[in-house]
Amino acid sequence: MLVDSHCHLDRLDLKPFDNSFQKLIKSGEEKGISHMLCASIDLETYPSMCALVENYPGISISVGVHPNDKERHEPSPDELAELAAHPKNVAIGETGLDYFHSESDLTWQQERFRNHIAAARICGKPLIIHTRAAREDTIAIMREEHANEASGVMHCFTEDWDMARKALDLGFYISFSGIITFNSAKELRVVAKRVPADRILLETDSPYLAPVPHRGKPNLPEYVIHVADMIAELRGLTREQVEELTSDNFFRLFMPAEYLSYRRAKEPLRGSCL
Repeated sequence: MLVDSHCHLDRLDLKPFDNSFQKLIKSGEEKGISHMLCASIDLETYPSMCALVENYPGISISVGVHPNDKERHEPSPDELAELAAHPKNVAIGETGLDYFHSESDLTWQQERFRNHIAAARICGKPLIIHTRAAREDTIAIMREEHANEASGVMHCFTEDWDMARKALDLGFYISFSGIITFNSAKELRVVAKRVPADRILLETDSPYLAPVPHRGKPNLPEYVIHVADMIAELRGLTREQVEELTSDNFFRLFMPAEYLSYRRAKEPLRGSCL
């Protein structure tokens, strides 16, 4: 079984699936995708995103406002925590810092990030962190706001080992996307080899960042298999081993209440001996 730990299902083009969301999900299931986390990027579309996935038990959601969207409603920590009470919600985010796409005074972005960390601590759910061209400030704010108390994942990680190590020290997981399959991702592949096995997650970030051999085309959750294959190659594992360890990591981080049931279903002969 494979888990896509970060995708944007409400932004996918459904034309190849006869404009049917159900057919999209079925296509993924047929290729071994057992669970997906549909990540929020603004509050305006959050209700429709919730409605879209409401009847699909294999889809979880998060709530948050992306760091690149300046002209959005700015939620308070309490408001975010309240929205995170939705029964399918498992995380706060995506949130973080992105200095690559933003300019001038970015205090507003930093304050938004702090509010999301506070919300995660209030509701006891992990963070989904986006960071680009903001290594020092991202880690500094995570430390200042005690993000380690919430834990979470560095989503679509593209930074160096030094930043990965600092995030790991704060109890965070590292998620790799289709970027790991790009020829230019040499430094990132070094990171993928070094991250502890119990801290790795896989994602597509679909419809963005399609992996090789689909690069340049719209991405799909089912393409997470190519990310799994690259991680397997880099770490000398089988695809099945990567599928198992990353699925295990996902449920332990995002769905701890269901984790024991998940492990029992995977290893019925071992009972509760985890």
